[in-house]
Formats: sequence, structure tokens, C-alpha cells
Amino acid sequence: MSKLYLVATPIGNLEDITYRAVRILQEADLILSEDTRKTSILLNKYSIRQRLSSFHKFNEHLSIQKIILTLKEGRSVALVSDAGTPGISDPGFILVRECIRENIEIECLPGPTALIPALVLSGIPCDRFIFEGFLPVKKGRNKRLQELINEYRTMIFYESPHRLKKTLLDLSSVMGKERTSVIARELTKIHEEIIRGTLGSLIEEVDRRLIKGEIVIVIQGRSEKKSSFR
Repeated sequence: MSKLYLVATPIGNLEDITYRAVRILQEADLILSEDTRKTSILLNKYSIRQRLSSFHKFNEHLSIQKIILTLKEGRSVALVSDAGTPGISDPGFILVRECIRENIEIECLPGPTALIPALVLSGIPCDRFIFEGFLPVKKGRNKRLQELINEYRTMIFYESPHRLKKTLLDLSSVMGKERTSVIARELTKIHEEIIRGTLGSLIEEVDRRLIKGEIVIVIQGRSEKKSSFR
């Protein structure tokens, strides 16, 4: 049956995949992968031998019509990212939009995403929050930061290790060094770590040591009561 499946994959621990996700990947005619080398590690663990094709931000525009044609031929296609849920700071949105335009059925399998465990583990209010993903590196960065000055909901960001200090400094410049914040890194992996404090103390921590891995930053909103984390 012609259908696009959006399949969430583990963000670290390979045991976090669902039974249903394994079955869909075993049955799909084609698996689209952001990085075929990384996806192959997961597929090999679960003895999945389906055809694998590269689909990432550098080729997604060129690949869309070929994928749509494959789906219209009555085949099923599963889309995965390197880790987490496709479309969340990863390729997927453009393909989903095109499938909607072409009346192709889409099914999303719920599963791992780094932002939710980081939020829940942070100890910062999680009843209302916004997900910002990666801040713009250059163009639009200052404008976006200014828009967040009065944000009252908990804020969640993704960041890479080499830009972590700059991002913390930029955030503290508009929100203040005393804003309660958390760094969650390497979630579900062997070296998982939650660093709680303020923007100021997190900057000091980054100065003391090199913080590696996949990083999520959680920041308390402006109107929330201050935390006792130090």
C-alpha cells in the first residue's frame, strides 16, 4: 500500500526503538535515511535488510519527485533521521508537505526526541514550553534573541559543542546570568549528564571543561518563580 511512514529512531540507546517501528522498517519497500552509515547500525541490530537510500538537507529538494513517484507506484516508504523524529530539526517537512499536496497517505510513528526528556529532567516547569531548535548562526540571530526576552514559557534549544559557549553568552546577554537553566547532553547514552544551574554558572562550567556530545539547553521563562538550582 502506498504510504509514507515517519519513523522515530533512538537518540542514543538502540533499545529505545518500538516494536512497531521495527516492523514498519522490516516491511517498507524503501527506507530514506539522513545518514545511511548511522542508520545501518540500527538496521543491522534488528536484522533489517530493506533497501536504504540517502535523504538529507543537501539533496531533499532534488529527491522529492523521485520519492513521490515511488509512492505513487504503490510502494511504501519509511523516513528516518539520524536520531529522533523526522522533521524535528531534521529533514522531513518538505516531503510531508509534498505528500499532502499529492494526496499520499502519511503515518507518523511516535517515538524518541531529545527535547522531551531534557525538559522533564530539567526540573524547570514543563506544563508550557516552546521549542526553538538551533538558533540562527548569523543572520536573524539577534532578532530571534530579542523576541525571546519576554518569553514566559520554558524554552528549549539544540546546540553543538563548539557553539555552546557563544549561545550561552548570547542568551545571558538578553535574559540575565541569573536565569535558571539546564544543559542536558548525551541523553540515553553512557555519558548522559544533566547540568543544572543558571546561565552564569553554566558559562563557568563550559569554561572549566570541554562539554561534548548532543546538547539540549533548557531555560526557564521570564515570569516563572526562580529556582533554587545553583
